[in-house]
Amino acid sequence: MSDQTWVLPLLTFLPLIGALVMMVLVPNEAESAHKLIALITSLATAALGVAVFAGFNYDASQDLQFVVDQSWIPRIGSRFIMGVDGISLPLLGLTLFIVPLVMIYSLDHIPSPGNPKAFLSLILILETGMIGTFVAQDLILFFVFFEIVLLPMYFMIGVWGGPKRQYAAIKFFLYTLFGSALMIVSFIAVYFLSDPQTFDMRALPTAAAGISSGAALWIFGGMFMGFGIKVPMFPFHTWLPDAHTQAPTQGSVILAAVLLKLGSYGFIRIALPILPDAARQWAPVIGVLAVIGIIYGALGCLAQTDMKRLIAFSSVSHMGFVMLGIAAMNDIGINAAIFGMVAHGLITGLLFFIAGSTKERFHTLEIKRLGGLLLQAPHMGWLLAFATMASLGLPGLAGFWGEFPAILSAYSPAAGLSVELFRVYMVIGALGTVLAASYLLWLLQRVAFGTPTEEFEKEHIHDMHLTDYLAWTPMVIGIAVLGLFPNIIFRITDPAVVHSLTAFAGH
Repeated sequence: MSDQTWVLPLLTFLPLIGALVMMVLVPNEAESAHKLIALITSLATAALGVAVFAGFNYDASQDLQFVVDQSWIPRIGSRFIMGVDGISLPLLGLTLFIVPLVMIYSLDHIPSPGNPKAFLSLILILETGMIGTFVAQDLILFFVFFEIVLLPMYFMIGVWGGPKRQYAAIKFFLYTLFGSALMIVSFIAVYFLSDPQTFDMRALPTAAAGISSGAALWIFGGMFMGFGIKVPMFPFHTWLPDAHTQAPTQGSVILAAVLLKLGSYGFIRIALPILPDAARQWAPVIGVLAVIGIIYGALGCLAQTDMKRLIAFSSVSHMGFVMLGIAAMNDIGINAAIFGMVAHGLITGLLFFIAGSTKERFHTLEIKRLGGLLLQAPHMGWLLAFATMASLGLPGLAGFWGEFPAILSAYSPAAGLSVELFRVYMVIGALGTVLAASYLLWLLQRVAFGTPTEEFEKEHIHDMHLTDYLAWTPMVIGIAVLGLFPNIIFRITDPAVVHSLTAFAGH
């Protein structure tokens, strides 16, 4: 693949180049130019991504492809290594799919206080961080990209967010920074204890095999905190509802669709293959926190009065299913986790788009003040119904294939894990799906059905704009297609997942 080594670096840094062009060459007043450059940059990045998908050898999805391996910081032994395999490809695709849709939506939805130049530049910088995280194959490079997403999201919430934006932004920043500090300590510890010393994620499953079980447990604990806060797992989830509620619509969509996946991806890509024995010992803890998250998130949803906050708590619950699949540490579970990440990204991204447009039209997201959306804006109402059905895991839509196999995976977890304990987790997880149906149907009934409340019954509510149709239709198609043909993703992920789990078979 030597002739294609330029593809992944260009794919990663193209959005950053677009952001720099906007910041340096285009004056603040040229709003239309900024929107056009941002849209073209995100579409060009997506087009390059299509080339990656077209050139990917699906018969060898367990192998890293389009590999770049260059000298980077020799003083600390870190190299510039990039590559994609069947585990990272679906999440790379999700990122490349979501960002252009956010740009299309932003054409006539720049939140106050305006300034499209700064707002759209931040989204492009975010895209570079997200793509880089999914293609990095060196621990230090991974950490750099993992951290790049932190500042743009902080500013998006802190500048363009709701009334409590400063509180939400600082909480998001401090939580994530705390997790990242423990994560980098773990990465450095792995480096010093591996033989030979390396940050190369391809070599580490072998190089780190000699780490003592006690040290491995502590190192895994540091990674667990770093990735778990990003997911976010219970009890590290409290930053998420605040961040989602205060963030502008575009920020909520990117946060739900892609940023939460960086944590769960880190578990699958780094923590499990490099420290399999420690992962097996931590698995019951991950499993119990996952099922608590599923139930707690669902009960939290039932207590919410704000539509966006309810969707945020549903993310805690849905990411619990992803973590349950990871905790089972078998091929069904990890495949379900990757599928669940993609499905959650599409479904919850769509829900946040609809919530943002509801706020724009009604100037409130208080559920008790809303009602009759199907009468006043029928297209939006039907889309809300579609998204809630997908979110509660209705068979035939994408959400089902993230949740059902994750629950199933707990029936027979990886060797060395307590079957009885994981079957208890399976039953609790299954109860979570019932609660999901109750809070989502309650939301749908209150917002979409019935008649408009007195406050809004005489107002003319504009249904969907052209940019709404353009941004949301691909998501609807994606949710339906993946629901009917889940093998589109499972065919890519399964060989890579089985290959990555060989570390468990050998221990």
